[in-house]
Amino acid sequence: MTSESQEYGAARRPVEDEVDVVAEETQKPAKDKKQEKKGSFWKELPVLVVVALVLALIIKTFVVQAFYIPSESMENTLLKNDRVLVNKLVYHTRDIERGDVVVFSGVDSWDGEFQLEEPSNAVAGFFLWVGTAFGIVPGEKDYIKRVIGIGGDHVKCCDSKGRITVNGTPIDEESYLYPGNVPSDKFFDITVPQGRLWVMGDHRSVSLDSRSHTGDPGGGSIPEGQVIGRAFVKVWPFDRAGVIDIPDTFAQPALQALGGSMPLVAGFGLAVPLVLVRRRRLRRRR
Repeated sequence: MTSESQEYGAARRPVEDEVDVVAEETQKPAKDKKQEKKGSFWKELPVLVVVALVLALIIKTFVVQAFYIPSESMENTLLKNDRVLVNKLVYHTRDIERGDVVVFSGVDSWDGEFQLEEPSNAVAGFFLWVGTAFGIVPGEKDYIKRVIGIGGDHVKCCDSKGRITVNGTPIDEESYLYPGNVPSDKFFDITVPQGRLWVMGDHRSVSLDSRSHTGDPGGGSIPEGQVIGRAFVKVWPFDRAGVIDIPDTFAQPALQALGGSMPLVAGFGLAVPLVLVRRRRLRRRR
C-alpha cells in the first residue's frame, strides 16, 4: 500500500465514523417520539374522560336522558330493569298529549314506589349519582306513567262497560293494559286542573298512580312542570328494544277535537269581556 493510499484511508475513517454517528442520532429521536406519544396519551386520558362526562351530562340535562325502570307498574309496555330514553326537548315544541308515556319528578309529593338505600359514604354517593344520571340505577323520586287526562279533562271510571272515559269518550286500553287487569278497580271522577295531568300505570293492579293520590293537592294529578320528558324508545335489553308509540285510541276524533278546542274556547272567553269593555268606553266618549 502506498503512502498515498494510506493517507486516503486515514482520511476516510473520520467520514465513515461521522456517518455512523449521524445515523445513530437520527434513530434516537424516533424512540423518544414513541415514548412521548405513550406518555402524552396517558396524560390526556383523564382530560378526555372528564370532557366526555361533561358532554354526556350536558346532553342528559338538556336533550336525552336514559332511565332505569325499577318496578312492574308499566308492564307489559315496560318491564322491570328495562332502560328507556327520554326526550327532554319534545315538550318545548308541542304540548303533552294523552297517551304519552312520561317521566316526571315526584319530589315533595308522591312517595317512591322504589325505596333506594342511602349511600354509605361519599364515594358510593358519587357512583350512585353517576349511575342515576346515566340510567344505570333507578332514581328514587322519578316516576314513569301514561298520561290519561290533560288539564281541563273530565276523567272518570268507569262506564257501563268498565272503560275509563275522558270527557265522556271511552278509551280502549286493550293494546297496552296488563293482561288480566281491568282499567281500574277504584272508582274516580275528576276534572283535571289546568296545568296538571292525570297519569296511570299500564299494570293497574300494582301501580301507585294518580288513583292512589286523590287525597293529595291536585286530587292525584301531577303538575306539568314536574315532567322531565317523554319516554320514546326502549334501549335495553336489546331483544326488547323499540319505539314507544301513542296508542291509537288517543287519536279518536272526539278527543282530538276536545283537546284542540280548549285553547280556542279559552281565547274566546278572554276576548269577549275585552270587546264589551271596549264598547262601553267608546259609548261613554260619545
